[in-house]
Amino acid sequence: MTDTLFEQFGGTYTKQGDYLLPNLTPPEKDVRPVGIWGERRLRYLKHNHKVLYYNLLTSGKLHSHLADTEEQAQQLFLRLVKELAEKEGVTEQLKSTDQMAWVRKMNNIRERVREIINKDLIVE
Repeated sequence: MTDTLFEQFGGTYTKQGDYLLPNLTPPEKDVRPVGIWGERRLRYLKHNHKVLYYNLLTSGKLHSHLADTEEQAQQLFLRLVKELAEKEGVTEQLKSTDQMAWVRKMNNIRERVREIINKDLIVE
């Protein structure tokens, strides 16, 4: 009997009764967390890009894609909030003198950054 393609690539079989079953092991699970940005990307892919979603799911790369998206979004969020706060003069001095103005400006900055990340990373 000639080797099957599975055997040619290093695969092995186990005999169970009259059947030869391939020895398959699932790919190692990625343990990185998928946070809010990863969940948003997942929801977007499920509803708007079903082909890409199923390709990632069946290839076993969905979790790593979502974890990568989460990491990129977190880094971009922190960087943009810091840059915009410096650019608009939202400082600790303002926080100590007028807390409500500081909160308003920081909330405004965070919302703008969320919109940027959603547009650039989540629905790309």
